[in-house]
Amino acid sequence: MPGFEDLARKCVRRFSPYVPGRPIEEIKERFGLNEVIKLASNENPLGPSPKAAKAIPSCLTDLNRYPEGGSTRLRGALAKKYRLDPTCVLVGAGSDEIIELLAKSFLDKSDEIVVSEHAFIRYKMAGDLMGCRVVEVPMAGFTHDLRAMRARVTKTTKIIFIANPNNPTGTYVTRKEFAAFIEAVPRNKLVVMDEAYFEYARHLNDYPDGLEFWRKGHRNIVVLRTFSKIFGLAGLRVGYALGDASVLGQVDRIRPPFNVTIPAQVACEAALGDSRHVKRAAESNRTNMAWLCSQLDKHGIEYVPSATNFVLIKTAIGGVPMFNALLAKGVIVRPMAEYGFPSHVRVTVGTKREMNIFWKNFRALERRS
Repeated sequence: MPGFEDLARKCVRRFSPYVPGRPIEEIKERFGLNEVIKLASNENPLGPSPKAAKAIPSCLTDLNRYPEGGSTRLRGALAKKYRLDPTCVLVGAGSDEIIELLAKSFLDKSDEIVVSEHAFIRYKMAGDLMGCRVVEVPMAGFTHDLRAMRARVTKTTKIIFIANPNNPTGTYVTRKEFAAFIEAVPRNKLVVMDEAYFEYARHLNDYPDGLEFWRKGHRNIVVLRTFSKIFGLAGLRVGYALGDASVLGQVDRIRPPFNVTIPAQVACEAALGDSRHVKRAAESNRTNMAWLCSQLDKHGIEYVPSATNFVLIKTAIGGVPMFNALLAKGVIVRPMAEYGFPSHVRVTVGTKREMNIFWKNFRALERRS
């Protein structure tokens, strides 16, 4: 009997789905392992905010009810934190949902988006989903080349996506570079600043805060941030956008109702007040990142210096072979061929113990090459 593939939109039939990191239980079962460490998805190895974990049981008796449709309390808490009107805040089921909703709200087939060649793949996927033209601009030294990206902006460009810091390279554009870029970009082009790793990079003197530029009058900026990284709440899938009400209001029109669950809203609101957990996670990341990079330097292994909680490492045996070999040892990393780096793996910075386990196995495999 014939299938129904031909009924799907052409761009859907050509669409390559996102490939997530391998789950721990699957690897345990496959290789008969008692312990598996996951360093593939840039999660917080310290776990969730204790305040968030404590808050979740308080809402369990309400699970027969639908959540607040617009995440009203959480939006209000975010608005208070950032000194914004709640209409300038939008909450989504992860930043991924907001990226897709921005595409659905603003992109037609005749439009273009501009992205960096090795940026977070979800931007390109959003453009592909809408059937618009995706303009990919080569990087300069593993970093977004903002001058080249500005040069590719045309009359039909609607959105420019910038990951800062970028996944999977871990690099960032500086305040000076972004200031020159945003001044040169026409004000009728949306500039989406994805700052998923903001809390890991904010201590850097020349790291730009997209919201700071928005406050100075660049109202075409939309800033994306998330609870999935330093807050340790990836399993709850909550991201948010900060920007002009005239932009986010259009996105809110098509936002699925009740898109963020009750436990997710409650936990994220509690996590916002847990600055101690954020500080502890950032300090742990800097310490273990420094240790890992010192080992890589000592043994002459190439990597990209990172402002995030992961490191892009070049392997002697290739990204996929290294991934498979580490998998059998109970260490999950991420091969980067899909991002155009076939010789690299992306390694999340875990606890000191996890880093020791990774390094012992990684170094042994490198020696054999």
